[in-house]
Amino acid sequence: MVCNYFKQKADGFVCLLIYLFFMTVTVLAIFETDFRPDLSLGKIMNERLKIAAADLQDIHLQSLHSVGQRSDDLVVYMSYNPKYKIRWRVVNDVPEDVEHFVAQVCGDLGYIHWKTATLNVFKGSE
Repeated sequence: MVCNYFKQKADGFVCLLIYLFFMTVTVLAIFETDFRPDLSLGKIMNERLKIAAADLQDIHLQSLHSVGQRSDDLVVYMSYNPKYKIRWRVVNDVPEDVEHFVAQVCGDLGYIHWKTATLNVFKGSE
């Protein structure tokens, strides 16, 4: 939403409020895996993963854009496990309800939670 600064003051105030309460949602497809599929299968898998990441970011997690503050970010990594299932992981500090919402959405889509200690995860002091 782009606000015209020179509109009425009330309109500007509403636009400012909308700007302040806006979470950035980023879903990244991670193509490097623990296994090596055939070249042709790898291309298909990577394309499928790109589409899944874009859909998750732009469609399924769209309601999170209105949650939190402007400085809040949600970063989700997506990849494949060795059984060719899509897995996901939240890699930054977010409120617990946001992480639960992501888990619910990803679970409904058939994605599995990515449980590994080898990924660079930037969590706070847990």
